[in-house]
Amino acid sequence: MTSQKFDTDDMTAIAFDRAPVGLVLTENRMIRASNATFCDMVGYEKPALLGQSFRMFYKNEGEFSQIRNIGLTHLMEKGSYSDERLVRHKDGNQFWCRFRAITLTPDQPLARTILSFAYIPEHMPSTSLTRRERQVVGLLSQGMTSKEIARKLSLSPRTIEDYRATLRKKFGTKNTTELLAQLMRLEA
Repeated sequence: MTSQKFDTDDMTAIAFDRAPVGLVLTENRMIRASNATFCDMVGYEKPALLGQSFRMFYKNEGEFSQIRNIGLTHLMEKGSYSDERLVRHKDGNQFWCRFRAITLTPDQPLARTILSFAYIPEHMPSTSLTRRERQVVGLLSQGMTSKEIARKLSLSPRTIEDYRATLRKKFGTKNTTELLAQLMRLEA
């Protein structure tokens, strides 16, 4: 059996494309390059992603702006940012992933960034939230009220309020805005 030889450029291209995490290069939140792993994660072919805004992975403009605003200060101050977040698949379903960003242009942090996305399976114990807590947080981040979340999850509004209180206590926050900011930020 013979082994195939690759030159350095081939190896770099293969490593980028088949990395075990989704990788994306962006300019001003527009996709300029992505690897096959990211395409598989979100359900799109690479040509359908190139040149597109990351807005396509969020329910609405408000959610898209909120996500940017949560991480922007940290990205500006530290040059990198990471969190756990919901990303929308082509089929409309959302999945949890670990997200990391590094800016290549610190003076304009979103001008050029390298992003990575690592899928978090529901059963993975390393995340600090339970499956139900992730559901509640995901719906809170979409701006839903406790009553709306309760209807969506077939629970009582009081149960959702209990989840919110537990989450605020768990993360030492006073309100939902602080809670969402805390949950979206991991220490660098």
